Amino acid sequence: MSISAFRIGHGFDVHPLVAGRRLVLGGVVVPHDKGLAGHSDADVLLHAVADAFLGAVAGGDIGQWFPDSQEQYRDADSRQLLEQIIHSPRHQAWHLVNLDCTIMAEQPRLAIHVPAIRHSIASLFAADPEQISVKATTCEKLGFVGREEGIAVSAVVLLSRTEYRGNNIRQ
Repeated sequence: MSISAFRIGHGFDVHPLVAGRRLVLGGVVVPHDKGLAGHSDADVLLHAVADAFLGAVAGGDIGQWFPDSQEQYRDADSRQLLEQIIHSPRHQAWHLVNLDCTIMAEQPRLAIHVPAIRHSIASLFAADPEQISVKATTCEKLGFVGREEGIAVSAVVLLSRTEYRGNNIRQ
């Protein structure tokens, strides 16, 4: 059986908003009076991206890679966690085609931060920011997001496989 040259993965994550933490989205610190609670830096966007990538390569999920039961991951930088996943030897043949993310948050308003977030994520994948889509939406005051109790993110990734054969690279 051959392995497909393309793979799609979907990731979803949610973290509660709490006082006393900084808000980090896509590796960018976003000014806000609350941050996200979690074992690591709680970057809900990068966690969803990690799960999308891992889904595409059938590599489990971020919790299997970096369990919250492990003290070494307390307050970990999610950029570094995602880099470990992307650059794992078993994933090196997979390259980003594009990534589409939707951040669901009532506050803060994120449009001004989207360009920096796109560049931050692109740098992790050694990709062009044009390959990264980041959208922000509210939930029209409905549910936990609408009550400003948390932030949710959905991410979809398309990867292509590059096969290395000697000095020849095939896509």
